[in-house]
Amino acid sequence: MNMPTLPASTAVTIGSIPLGDVLAWTAIGAFVAAMVLEWRDFVDPARYLAAGAWVVFGLFWLTMVPHYYLEVKSPIQTLLTLAALPLSVYAGYLLVQGRESLLVLSNAVAFMGLFYLPAETIPVVRTWLIETTAAQTHFGMELFGYSPGIIEGSNGYMSKFGFDPNETVTGRTTYIIMSCTGIGSMAIFGGLIAAVDAPLKRKVTPFVLSIGVIWFLNLVRNVFIGLASPWGWFQQDFFVYFVTEFMGAPADRTSYLVAHNFIAQSLSIVALLGITYLVVRLLPEVLEPLEEVIYILTGTEYDLADALGTDGQGETDAAARTARSETGDD
Repeated sequence: MNMPTLPASTAVTIGSIPLGDVLAWTAIGAFVAAMVLEWRDFVDPARYLAAGAWVVFGLFWLTMVPHYYLEVKSPIQTLLTLAALPLSVYAGYLLVQGRESLLVLSNAVAFMGLFYLPAETIPVVRTWLIETTAAQTHFGMELFGYSPGIIEGSNGYMSKFGFDPNETVTGRTTYIIMSCTGIGSMAIFGGLIAAVDAPLKRKVTPFVLSIGVIWFLNLVRNVFIGLASPWGWFQQDFFVYFVTEFMGAPADRTSYLVAHNFIAQSLSIVALLGITYLVVRLLPEVLEPLEEVIYILTGTEYDLADALGTDGQGETDAAARTARSETGDD
Protein backbone atom coordinates (compact mmCIF):
# COMPACT_ATOMS: atom_id res chain seq x y z
CA MET A 1 0.00 0.00 0.00
CA ASN A 2 1.88 3.15 -1.26
CA MET A 3 0.34 6.59 -1.54
CA PRO A 4 2.32 8.57 -4.11
CA THR A 5 1.21 11.92 -5.47
CA LEU A 6 0.07 11.93 -9.07
CA PRO A 7 2.53 13.50 -11.49
CA ALA A 8 1.42 16.85 -12.86
CA SER A 9 0.84 15.39 -16.30
CA THR A 10 -2.03 13.17 -15.13
CA ALA A 11 -3.14 14.78 -11.88
CA VAL A 12 -6.44 16.58 -11.44
CA THR A 13 -5.96 19.56 -9.13
CA ILE A 14 -8.08 21.57 -6.73
CA GLY A 15 -6.50 24.98 -7.04
CA SER A 16 -2.81 24.13 -6.99
CA ILE A 17 -3.19 20.98 -4.88
CA PRO A 18 -3.45 17.58 -6.62
CA LEU A 19 -6.81 15.88 -6.08
CA GLY A 20 -4.98 12.76 -4.94
CA ASP A 21 -3.33 14.69 -2.11
CA VAL A 22 -6.66 16.18 -1.01
CA LEU A 23 -8.36 12.78 -0.96
CA ALA A 24 -5.43 11.12 0.81
CA TRP A 25 -5.26 13.70 3.60
CA THR A 26 -9.05 13.73 3.96
CA ALA A 27 -9.18 9.94 4.27
CA ILE A 28 -6.32 9.72 6.75
CA GLY A 29 -7.72 12.61 8.78
CA ALA A 30 -11.07 10.82 9.00
CA PHE A 31 -9.38 7.54 9.96
CA VAL A 32 -7.45 9.31 12.74
CA ALA A 33 -10.62 11.02 14.01
CA ALA A 34 -12.42 7.66 14.02
CA MET A 35 -9.54 6.13 15.97
CA VAL A 36 -9.78 8.88 18.60
CA LEU A 37 -13.54 8.34 18.88
CA GLU A 38 -12.99 4.61 19.40
CA TRP A 39 -10.38 5.28 22.10
CA ARG A 40 -12.99 7.45 23.89
CA ASP A 41 -15.53 4.60 23.63
CA PHE A 42 -17.72 6.30 21.02
CA VAL A 43 -17.73 3.13 18.95
CA ASP A 44 -20.80 3.73 16.78
CA PRO A 45 -19.72 7.23 15.62
CA ALA A 46 -16.25 5.77 15.02
CA ARG A 47 -17.71 3.06 12.77
CA TYR A 48 -19.65 5.51 10.63
CA LEU A 49 -16.77 7.95 10.32
CA ALA A 50 -14.34 5.16 9.43
CA ALA A 51 -16.83 3.90 6.83
CA GLY A 52 -16.79 7.30 5.13
CA ALA A 53 -12.99 7.35 5.34
CA TRP A 54 -12.82 4.03 3.50
CA VAL A 55 -14.91 5.40 0.63
CA VAL A 56 -12.68 8.46 0.29
CA PHE A 57 -9.62 6.21 0.51
CA GLY A 58 -10.96 4.13 -2.38
CA LEU A 59 -11.54 7.28 -4.45
CA PHE A 60 -7.95 8.29 -3.81
CA TRP A 61 -6.69 5.02 -5.28
CA LEU A 62 -9.00 5.46 -8.27
CA THR A 63 -7.21 8.74 -9.09
CA MET A 64 -3.96 6.77 -9.29
CA VAL A 65 -5.12 4.49 -12.14
CA PRO A 66 -4.08 6.83 -15.01
CA HIS A 67 -0.62 7.20 -13.48
CA TYR A 68 0.04 3.49 -13.12
CA TYR A 69 -1.55 2.60 -16.48
CA LEU A 70 -0.33 5.42 -18.72
CA GLU A 71 2.98 6.42 -17.18
CA VAL A 72 4.32 3.60 -15.01
CA LYS A 73 2.77 0.99 -17.35
CA SER A 74 2.50 -1.46 -14.46
CA PRO A 75 -0.20 -4.13 -14.93
CA ILE A 76 0.05 -5.23 -11.29
CA GLN A 77 -0.31 -1.76 -9.81
CA THR A 78 -3.04 -0.80 -12.27
CA LEU A 79 -5.14 -3.82 -11.30
CA LEU A 80 -4.58 -3.20 -7.59
CA THR A 81 -5.63 0.43 -7.83
CA LEU A 82 -8.72 -0.52 -9.83
CA ALA A 83 -9.69 -3.08 -7.19
CA ALA A 84 -9.12 -0.65 -4.32
CA LEU A 85 -12.34 1.33 -4.77
CA PRO A 86 -14.88 -1.55 -4.61
CA LEU A 87 -12.93 -3.22 -1.79
CA SER A 88 -12.79 0.03 0.19
CA VAL A 89 -16.48 0.68 -0.33
CA TYR A 90 -17.21 -2.85 0.84
CA ALA A 91 -15.12 -2.27 3.97
CA GLY A 92 -17.18 0.85 4.66
CA TYR A 93 -20.38 -1.10 4.14
CA LEU A 94 -19.28 -3.76 6.63
CA LEU A 95 -18.53 -1.08 9.21
CA VAL A 96 -21.96 0.48 8.75
CA GLN A 97 -23.48 -2.99 9.17
CA GLY A 98 -21.79 -3.31 12.57
CA ARG A 99 -18.48 -5.12 11.98
CA GLU A 100 -16.55 -3.34 14.75
CA SER A 101 -13.50 -5.56 14.30
CA LEU A 102 -12.72 -3.60 11.12
CA LEU A 103 -11.82 -0.62 13.30
CA VAL A 104 -8.45 -2.24 14.00
CA LEU A 105 -7.70 -2.31 10.26
CA SER A 106 -8.98 1.26 9.97
CA ASN A 107 -6.61 2.31 12.76
CA ALA A 108 -3.76 0.59 10.93
CA VAL A 109 -4.50 2.64 7.81
CA ALA A 110 -4.55 5.78 9.97
CA PHE A 111 -1.07 5.03 11.29
CA MET A 112 0.16 4.13 7.80
CA GLY A 113 -0.95 7.53 6.57
CA LEU A 114 0.65 9.29 9.52
CA PHE A 115 3.92 7.52 8.69
CA TYR A 116 3.77 8.12 4.95
CA LEU A 117 2.03 11.41 4.16
CA PRO A 118 4.47 13.71 6.01
CA ALA A 119 7.35 12.07 4.14
CA GLU A 120 5.46 12.53 0.88
CA THR A 121 4.38 16.12 1.41
CA ILE A 122 7.11 17.80 3.54
CA PRO A 123 9.75 18.94 0.99
CA VAL A 124 12.83 18.62 3.21
CA VAL A 125 11.90 15.08 4.26
CA ARG A 126 11.02 14.08 0.72
CA THR A 127 14.31 15.44 -0.63
CA TRP A 128 16.36 13.69 2.05
CA LEU A 129 14.65 10.33 1.44
CA ILE A 130 15.03 10.44 -2.34
CA GLU A 131 18.61 11.69 -2.44
CA THR A 132 19.78 9.40 0.38
CA THR A 133 18.25 6.40 -1.39
CA ALA A 134 19.99 7.47 -4.62
CA ALA A 135 23.35 7.72 -2.83
CA GLN A 136 22.92 4.28 -1.24
CA THR A 137 21.89 2.77 -4.57
CA HIS A 138 24.95 4.29 -6.24
CA PHE A 139 27.13 2.73 -3.53
CA GLY A 140 25.51 -0.63 -4.31
CA MET A 141 26.32 -0.17 -7.99
CA GLU A 142 29.93 0.55 -7.12
CA LEU A 143 30.15 -2.81 -5.37
CA PHE A 144 29.47 -4.36 -8.80
CA GLY A 145 32.06 -2.22 -10.56
CA TYR A 146 29.81 0.58 -11.88
CA SER A 147 30.28 4.22 -10.88
CA PRO A 148 28.11 6.45 -13.10
CA GLY A 149 27.89 9.34 -10.64
CA ILE A 150 24.68 11.07 -9.56
CA ILE A 151 23.20 14.04 -11.43
CA GLU A 152 19.96 15.97 -11.24
CA GLY A 153 16.97 14.04 -12.53
CA SER A 154 13.87 15.36 -14.26
CA ASN A 155 12.15 15.37 -10.86
CA GLY A 156 14.57 18.06 -9.68
CA TYR A 157 16.46 15.92 -7.16
CA MET A 158 20.06 14.71 -7.24
CA SER A 159 18.84 11.20 -7.89
CA LYS A 160 19.71 10.30 -11.51
CA PHE A 161 22.47 7.85 -12.33
CA GLY A 162 24.75 9.52 -14.86
CA PHE A 163 25.49 6.66 -17.24
CA ASP A 164 26.87 7.89 -20.57
CA PRO A 165 24.15 7.07 -23.15
CA ASN A 166 26.83 6.51 -25.78
CA GLU A 167 28.48 3.79 -23.75
CA THR A 168 25.44 1.78 -22.60
CA VAL A 169 23.31 -0.71 -24.52
CA THR A 170 19.98 1.13 -24.40
CA GLY A 171 21.15 4.72 -23.97
CA ARG A 172 18.78 5.04 -21.04
CA THR A 173 19.25 5.45 -17.32
CA THR A 174 17.06 5.64 -14.21
CA TYR A 175 16.48 8.01 -11.34
CA ILE A 176 15.07 7.57 -7.85
CA ILE A 177 11.57 8.79 -7.04
CA MET A 178 9.57 8.61 -3.82
CA SER A 179 8.21 5.12 -4.46
CA CYS A 180 11.80 3.87 -4.81
CA THR A 181 12.59 4.72 -1.18
CA GLY A 182 10.59 1.83 0.29
CA ILE A 183 8.72 4.22 2.60
CA GLY A 184 5.36 2.89 1.42
CA SER A 185 6.10 -0.69 2.49
CA MET A 186 7.66 0.55 5.71
CA ALA A 187 4.48 2.51 6.44
CA ILE A 188 2.36 -0.62 5.93
CA PHE A 189 4.21 -2.61 8.57
CA GLY A 190 4.64 0.38 10.85
CA GLY A 191 0.89 1.00 10.71
CA LEU A 192 -0.03 -2.61 11.37
CA ILE A 193 2.35 -2.88 14.32
CA ALA A 194 1.28 0.45 15.81
CA ALA A 195 -2.45 -0.30 15.55
CA VAL A 196 -2.62 -3.63 17.39
CA ASP A 197 -3.09 -3.98 21.13
CA ALA A 198 0.21 -5.32 22.46
CA PRO A 199 2.94 -4.17 24.88
CA LEU A 200 5.36 -1.67 23.38
CA LYS A 201 8.37 -3.85 24.23
CA ARG A 202 7.01 -6.62 21.99
CA LYS A 203 6.40 -4.18 19.14
CA VAL A 204 9.95 -2.87 18.93
CA THR A 205 11.65 -6.01 17.56
CA PRO A 206 9.19 -6.70 14.69
CA PHE A 207 9.19 -3.01 13.80
CA VAL A 208 12.99 -2.78 13.58
CA LEU A 209 13.22 -6.13 11.77
CA SER A 210 10.61 -5.29 9.14
CA ILE A 211 12.01 -1.81 8.46
CA GLY A 212 15.56 -3.16 8.20
CA VAL A 213 14.65 -6.00 5.83
CA ILE A 214 12.56 -3.70 3.64
CA TRP A 215 15.42 -1.19 3.45
CA PHE A 216 17.92 -3.86 2.39
CA LEU A 217 15.68 -5.56 -0.17
CA ASN A 218 14.65 -2.19 -1.59
CA LEU A 219 18.31 -1.29 -2.04
CA VAL A 220 18.94 -4.56 -3.90
CA ARG A 221 15.88 -3.85 -6.06
CA ASN A 222 17.08 -0.35 -6.96
CA VAL A 223 20.56 -1.57 -7.88
CA PHE A 224 19.09 -4.35 -10.03
CA ILE A 225 16.78 -2.01 -11.96
CA GLY A 226 19.40 0.73 -12.15
CA LEU A 227 21.83 -1.60 -13.90
CA ALA A 228 19.37 -3.65 -15.95
CA SER A 229 17.93 -0.59 -17.70
CA PRO A 230 21.07 1.00 -19.21
CA TRP A 231 22.89 -2.26 -19.86
CA GLY A 232 19.95 -3.94 -21.60
CA TRP A 233 19.79 -7.13 -19.57
CA PHE A 234 16.35 -7.95 -20.99
CA GLN A 235 16.54 -6.63 -24.55
CA GLN A 236 15.80 -10.07 -26.00
CA ASP A 237 13.44 -10.18 -28.98
CA PHE A 238 10.55 -11.79 -27.07
CA PHE A 239 10.54 -9.12 -24.37
CA VAL A 240 10.97 -6.29 -26.91
CA TYR A 241 8.01 -7.59 -28.92
CA PHE A 242 5.78 -7.85 -25.83
CA VAL A 243 6.68 -4.39 -24.52
CA THR A 244 6.26 -2.61 -27.85
CA GLU A 245 3.16 -4.45 -29.08
CA PHE A 246 1.16 -4.91 -25.87
CA MET A 247 2.39 -2.05 -23.68
CA GLY A 248 3.00 0.56 -26.35
CA ALA A 249 6.42 1.43 -24.94
CA PRO A 250 9.60 2.26 -26.86
CA ALA A 251 11.88 -0.71 -27.50
CA ASP A 252 14.73 0.80 -25.52
CA ARG A 253 12.57 0.80 -22.36
CA THR A 254 12.21 -2.99 -22.48
CA SER A 255 14.87 -3.87 -19.92
CA TYR A 256 13.57 -1.26 -17.50
CA LEU A 257 9.96 -2.40 -17.76
CA VAL A 258 10.80 -6.09 -17.48
CA ALA A 259 13.11 -5.51 -14.51
CA HIS A 260 10.82 -3.05 -12.73
CA ASN A 261 7.24 -3.96 -13.61
CA PHE A 262 7.49 -7.72 -13.79
CA ILE A 263 10.52 -9.14 -11.99
CA ALA A 264 10.96 -6.63 -9.16
CA GLN A 265 7.27 -6.13 -8.44
CA SER A 266 6.55 -9.86 -8.45
CA LEU A 267 9.45 -10.56 -6.11
CA SER A 268 8.34 -7.66 -3.92
CA ILE A 269 5.05 -9.44 -3.29
CA VAL A 270 6.91 -12.59 -2.26
CA ALA A 271 9.20 -10.55 -0.01
CA LEU A 272 6.29 -8.76 1.68
CA LEU A 273 4.63 -12.10 2.39
CA GLY A 274 7.86 -13.37 3.93
CA ILE A 275 8.26 -10.25 6.09
CA THR A 276 4.63 -10.56 7.16
CA TYR A 277 5.27 -14.12 8.32
CA LEU A 278 8.28 -13.01 10.38
CA VAL A 279 6.34 -10.16 11.97
CA VAL A 280 3.42 -12.45 12.79
CA ARG A 281 5.74 -14.92 14.54
CA LEU A 282 7.01 -12.11 16.75
CA LEU A 283 3.72 -10.23 17.15
CA PRO A 284 0.69 -12.52 16.64
CA GLU A 285 -1.70 -9.64 17.30
CA VAL A 286 -0.97 -8.43 13.76
CA LEU A 287 -3.09 -11.34 12.55
CA GLU A 288 -6.26 -9.51 13.60
CA PRO A 289 -6.16 -6.77 10.94
CA LEU A 290 -4.83 -9.30 8.41
CA GLU A 291 -7.86 -11.52 9.08
CA GLU A 292 -10.05 -8.51 8.35
CA VAL A 293 -8.29 -7.99 5.01
CA ILE A 294 -8.95 -11.62 4.09
CA TYR A 295 -12.58 -11.31 5.12
CA ILE A 296 -13.01 -8.28 2.85
CA LEU A 297 -11.43 -10.20 -0.03
CA THR A 298 -13.27 -13.51 0.47
CA GLY A 299 -16.27 -12.94 2.73
CA THR A 300 -15.09 -15.87 4.85
CA GLU A 301 -13.82 -15.88 8.43
CA TYR A 302 -10.35 -17.41 8.87
CA ASP A 303 -8.39 -18.22 12.02
CA LEU A 304 -4.88 -17.35 10.86
CA ALA A 305 -3.38 -18.02 14.28
CA ASP A 306 -4.49 -21.63 14.07
CA ALA A 307 -3.42 -21.97 10.43
CA LEU A 308 0.06 -20.57 11.08
CA GLY A 309 0.52 -22.24 14.44
CA THR A 310 1.43 -19.07 16.35
CA ASP A 311 2.37 -19.40 19.99
CA GLY A 312 -0.69 -17.61 21.33
CA GLN A 313 1.33 -14.83 22.97
CA GLY A 314 -1.39 -12.33 22.21
CA GLU A 315 -4.01 -14.44 23.98
CA THR A 316 -1.70 -14.85 26.98
CA ASP A 317 -1.21 -11.09 27.24
CA ALA A 318 -4.97 -10.53 26.98
CA ALA A 319 -5.63 -13.05 29.75
CA ALA A 320 -2.99 -11.39 31.92
CA ARG A 321 -4.55 -7.98 31.40
CA THR A 322 -7.94 -9.36 32.36
CA ALA A 323 -6.53 -10.90 35.52
CA ARG A 324 -4.81 -7.64 36.52
CA SER A 325 -8.02 -5.71 35.91
CA GLU A 326 -9.97 -8.06 38.15
CA THR A 327 -7.46 -7.65 40.97
CA GLY A 328 -7.16 -3.88 40.54
CA ASP A 329 -3.53 -4.12 39.27
CA ASP A 330 -3.73 -2.59 35.80
